[in-house]
Amino acid sequence: MLKILVTGGAGFIGSHFVRRLLGAGGSARITVLDALTYAGHLGNLSAAALEDGRVTFVQGSLNDRAIIEDLVAGHDTVVHFAAESHVTRSLGDAGSFVQTNVLGTYHLLDAARTHGVDKFVQVSTDEVYGPVRTGTAHEDDPLRPTVPYAASKAAAEMIAMSYFHTYQVPVCVTRSSNIYGPGQHHEKLVPLFITRLLSDRRVTLHGRGEHVRNWLHVEDNCQGIDLVMRTGLPGETYNIGGGTTKTNKDLTAMILAACGAGWDAVEYGPDRQANDIRYAVDWSKAREDLGYQPTWTLQDGLAQTVQWYREHRDRWDTPQPVTVGARAGTEGSGDAC
Repeated sequence: MLKILVTGGAGFIGSHFVRRLLGAGGSARITVLDALTYAGHLGNLSAAALEDGRVTFVQGSLNDRAIIEDLVAGHDTVVHFAAESHVTRSLGDAGSFVQTNVLGTYHLLDAARTHGVDKFVQVSTDEVYGPVRTGTAHEDDPLRPTVPYAASKAAAEMIAMSYFHTYQVPVCVTRSSNIYGPGQHHEKLVPLFITRLLSDRRVTLHGRGEHVRNWLHVEDNCQGIDLVMRTGLPGETYNIGGGTTKTNKDLTAMILAACGAGWDAVEYGPDRQANDIRYAVDWSKAREDLGYQPTWTLQDGLAQTVQWYREHRDRWDTPQPVTVGARAGTEGSGDAC
């Protein structure tokens, strides 16, 4: 019987991944480790998931070595989502990103080495490539992160791969495009714009909205990570992309339409420091080697996402900053997201 430890499983992407595993049936046992910081919420998992006999929830930090050792010892597979991921936060508090994303990942890897796990999936981000002005980034391209968040994720990847080469820990790395979907913490671009518009408030684009991102539905991302967990080759990295590429201005137009708002709800502000102009990944390796194929269109995904926020005002209807970011991380934020 497969035993899977999912770190950050009460966060945005991690909770979708857990629900995917449960929906697939089978007898796998799943342990969710989450610190329940500001972006982690048990409601992300749903009552049905928490009451499922196959799921165990543990509240704890990646930097609590005793908890990590105890949990990893009882599992065959580790899927590591937990991370600080909000870029703007990293500009003012880089230390917490190093503490969680780098040292926390080290603790997990060292426990995986000690206890001999069968697979360790390090969930990362396309932001480690830095800006890709033309073409697409391939898995073997050099990493050139420009902000503390992306640098901390690149460092975590390098430590993970060093454990593969040095200790033969069966590590795979995934690098995902920008993720959106129901339940994402409202500090990120898509939910922040949606929740402000649903509250009849204005949204702010950095610069002129010319930054380019690939937007991937959370369920498509989880499909790719699931395939890597099950059939990815140790020592390999897989880009998880295939969503829809848009400038932030074009994405804003789609969100306005989905929320029934007009351009009078949009204002422009100064660009943010070190705001990479474009990200783009080549995901042919995941498609050809693993059979990965995204299924959500951006229009359908945004409609579904807007509906979720309409129906769950209790999860986001709190005061929000006046100036909003134009860049989103790929995981959830928090010590265990």
